[in-house]
Amino acid sequence: MSQMFHLVRHAQASFGAADYDNLSELGHRQSEALGVALKRQGAVPDKVFIGAMKRHRQTWEGMARGMGITAEPVILPGLNEFDFKGLLDARFARGGAPEGMHDDRRQHFRTLRDTVLLWQKDEIENPPERFGDFAARVREAREVIAASDARLPMAVSSGGAIGQTVAEITGGPADQMIALQLQVKNCAVARFVVSKNGTWLHGFNETPHIDASNEADMLTYS
Repeated sequence: MSQMFHLVRHAQASFGAADYDNLSELGHRQSEALGVALKRQGAVPDKVFIGAMKRHRQTWEGMARGMGITAEPVILPGLNEFDFKGLLDARFARGGAPEGMHDDRRQHFRTLRDTVLLWQKDEIENPPERFGDFAARVREAREVIAASDARLPMAVSSGGAIGQTVAEITGGPADQMIALQLQVKNCAVARFVVSKNGTWLHGFNETPHIDASNEADMLTYS
């Protein structure tokens, strides 16, 4: 039996706020709109998985409202985002952090990109999580989903885990993980065909809930 696995990035969270792990008002609207669009496509899951973060659950709850279904998700902490704030702080533990590293979007993502490349090479002292451990837990979560009896499993995760998943499945070089992560839109869908013979990327960064009439309002990246 093959699966059509849908991997969804959470809706817009609260960048720059004291609690990033909480959807914005727009994020709640995005997640419900995505649920409506996926139902219209016939993509209603028979099993749901989410990371252990609040924004993952909130996104799924909005999607479920849009689909008009009730489904209690299986929680897989392996789908969690890496601690990007902790990683940035570890890199600059001895000083030198650029101004606006945590609250200016442009500066944050520029610095994060360079930091992840160092992290992948184990060149950051005392990171909150080693890159190899991050990659392993994301892979293990995917293996749990693949081993389920679902034909159309759906999971809500975060940009880093999604970027790592796509890079690993497509055999991309290490730096593709952060390149992909920085492209993933809020509430974007990646689709994979999973069978006993392997896993193949079927679609990436799809936003079926966005069109020309609502793009200016609904399209966000952080």
